[in-house]
Amino acid sequence: MGGRATMTNVPPNDGTDDRPGRPEPGRGDDAPLKLEQFLPYRLNVVASLVSQALSRIYAQRYGIGVPEWRVLVTLGQYGIMTGKAIGEHSHMHKTKVSRAVAQLETRKLVARRANRADLRESYLTLTPAGREMYEDLAPVALDFAARLSDAVDPADRAAFDRAVERLTERSARIAAEVAKGKVGR
Repeated sequence: MGGRATMTNVPPNDGTDDRPGRPEPGRGDDAPLKLEQFLPYRLNVVASLVSQALSRIYAQRYGIGVPEWRVLVTLGQYGIMTGKAIGEHSHMHKTKVSRAVAQLETRKLVARRANRADLRESYLTLTPAGREMYEDLAPVALDFAARLSDAVDPADRAAFDRAVERLTERSARIAAEVAKGKVGR
């Protein structure tokens, strides 16, 4: 990913081709921003590839998508939560959480109980079938994560974990600053 990008099957622009999307000769090397070296892009590519690979596993095996998987795993971890809390924990918008919960309820994997103190929200838990699915998928997910972690030398894993943690914290801080209008003007 950090290597030099090449444009294959794109003939050089000799000035006679005015179609958009054609690179200018020699422009790629001295462009101020190179996508393949841009950290946010590189992190997004890694996250996308990992998510695609893992989601294929649980889609084939359990017939669920990414939002349903996140809800299922979050409830498997914590036992009982509100939809709002699941969204905050899993970084999903409330509508995605709501749709995922509805699908899991339809499949009898999640149960809903009203919060008597606040009727606008419900407490969500896994049903016995949902708990069974969670217990079955946990080792599969952990094996996937172990295979992924094998790409990092064991001596570097603690440093890698610290770097991911710091990038996550910094990203959250920058996102909050952008939301407040302090950055990105």
